Amino acid sequence: MDLVCLDMEGVLTPEIWIEFSRVSGIPELRRTTRDEPDYRKLMHWRMGILKEHGLGLKEIQAVIDEIEPLPGARAFLDALRDRAQAVILSDTFQEFAKPLLDKLGRPTIFCNSLVVSEHGEITDIRMRCRDSKLSTVRALQSVGFETIAVGDSYNDLDMLQASKAGFLFRTTDQIRAAYPQLPAFTEYDDLLFAITGALS
Repeated sequence: MDLVCLDMEGVLTPEIWIEFSRVSGIPELRRTTRDEPDYRKLMHWRMGILKEHGLGLKEIQAVIDEIEPLPGARAFLDALRDRAQAVILSDTFQEFAKPLLDKLGRPTIFCNSLVVSEHGEITDIRMRCRDSKLSTVRALQSVGFETIAVGDSYNDLDMLQASKAGFLFRTTDQIRAAYPQLPAFTEYDDLLFAITGALS
């Protein structure tokens, strides 16, 4: 039985931190997992910048409420779920994801959570498990699923390579060049066709 595992940000939705960087006027927050492979390091660096500027969860959630899925993402996800079971594997946080999931038709997501002070400051992160995307793919495989994975960033590469088929979507030129064995797409129709071809 096949299960399609999708990254969220960059594949189905804009990058939350890039949008927050634009709205807040803090250019440093444009840095994402396309730039920094170590997610924990990236998040602690972001928390330091938020603290410097006196910003917390409330301000980020206000920006997320205004974010729409990428054009065509909802139709792609609906068409995909007509063909196969799908789940989102994301390094985002429950506190960020809900408005976006509502706009995507409430797909299942496995993600992380934040530690937030009573004043709304993000003080730490709670990762669901170590190497969460790869660990989840391996766990799904251990209970009888064959996985097909889609992602765009460094933190997606392990799950793509561990799956029976892995696809890059709207990735960087640097990642595409470094991993030529992973088919790369920029359009949802082409991605859907490739996934459909990989299904058992």
